[in-house]
Amino acid sequence: MEFSLFAHMERLTPDQPHDVLHNEFISLCKMADDGGMRAVWTGEHHGMEFTIAPNPLLTLVDLAHHTKNIRLGTGTVIAPFWHPIKLAGETAAADVMTGGRIELGIARGAYSYEYERMMPGMDAWEAGQRMRESTPLLQQLWAGDCAHDGEFYSFPSTTSAPKPLQENGPPIWLAARDPNSHEFGVQNGFNIQVTPMWQGMAEVETLMQRFNAACETHNGKRPKIMLLQHTFVGADDADVAKAAQEFSRFYSYFGAWFQNKRPVQQGLIEPLSDDEVAANTMMAPENMRRDLNMGTSGEVIDRLKRYEDLGYDEFSFWIDSGMSFERKRDSLARFINDVMPAFK
Repeated sequence: MEFSLFAHMERLTPDQPHDVLHNEFISLCKMADDGGMRAVWTGEHHGMEFTIAPNPLLTLVDLAHHTKNIRLGTGTVIAPFWHPIKLAGETAAADVMTGGRIELGIARGAYSYEYERMMPGMDAWEAGQRMRESTPLLQQLWAGDCAHDGEFYSFPSTTSAPKPLQENGPPIWLAARDPNSHEFGVQNGFNIQVTPMWQGMAEVETLMQRFNAACETHNGKRPKIMLLQHTFVGADDADVAKAAQEFSRFYSYFGAWFQNKRPVQQGLIEPLSDDEVAANTMMAPENMRRDLNMGTSGEVIDRLKRYEDLGYDEFSFWIDSGMSFERKRDSLARFINDVMPAFK
C-alpha cells in the first residue's frame, strides 16, 4: 500500500494571515515529498475559509516549485464548475508545467453553499450527471479532435492545447460512494477515490465491497482504489485524546457548512459554541477516537494493515483538522518516521 497527503489551507479565525497559512501548507507538502509519500492531493472550494482552494491546478503548479518527486493530484476538482474543454486544457498545461506529475481527481461537489453561488439552481443530481458527461471527454480531448453533442455540453471538433506531457494524459481518479459511481468509474477505467468520512470501519469495508462488485461486473477490470481518511498519530494517549476533541469540533463545523443554514460572513461561518459542539453526539470525541484513523503509531499501523488486507492500493492522510500547524506537523512526522516503514 502506498501513502499520500491530503491537505488544504484552512482558516478558522480572522486573525490568521493567509500568507502564513500558505507557507504552513507548503511545509507540510514538502515533508510529504521528503518523506517518500507517493502524492499530495488538494481540492477545489469557493468562498469558504474553512477550506481554501479556489483552483487546485494553480496550487499544484506552485507546489511543483517546492517539491521534487511527489505526484501532484487534485482531490478533487468539482466537475460541474468546469467546461470539459477548459478542464482538459488547464490540466494538460499544468502537466507540462510540472514535468508530468499531475493526477486528476474529479467529483460532483458536496456543498450546496457552493452550488448556490457558482451555479444557482443546480442540485447534487444534476452535478453528478454533468460529471458523468464531462469526465470521459477529457481523454478524448487530450487525444485530439473530439466533437460532442450532449445534454449539458456541445462543441465542434476540438483538441486540448497544449497536450499533456504524460502519455494518454494524467491518470483520472473518480470520487465514488454509491454503487453506481463505482460502476461508472470502473467501466471507464478511472481510478477510484473513497472516503468513509466519520463512519468508521464498517463504511471502509462497504466502500471496498462496492468497488469489488463493480470490478466483477466488468470482467475483473481493476483500476486503483485510494482510501482518504482523517488521520492523527499521537505521541501518547493524552495526545490522541486531545486530537479526538479537535476532530469533534472539526466535524461539527463540517456538518454546519454542509447543512448550509448558518450565517456566513467574510467566508467564516458563525462560530459554534462549546455547548453546540458538545450537543453533536454523532461527532463526540469517543466516536472520533473509534472511527477515524487515529492513535499511537502502533494503533495506526494495525488499522492500516486491515485496510491493506481489504485491498486498498493507497491510503491518503487527510490532515485538515482545525489543529495548529505544529500539531499537524508532529503527527505527520510520526506517520512518516514510525508508521510508513512498517509497509516497506
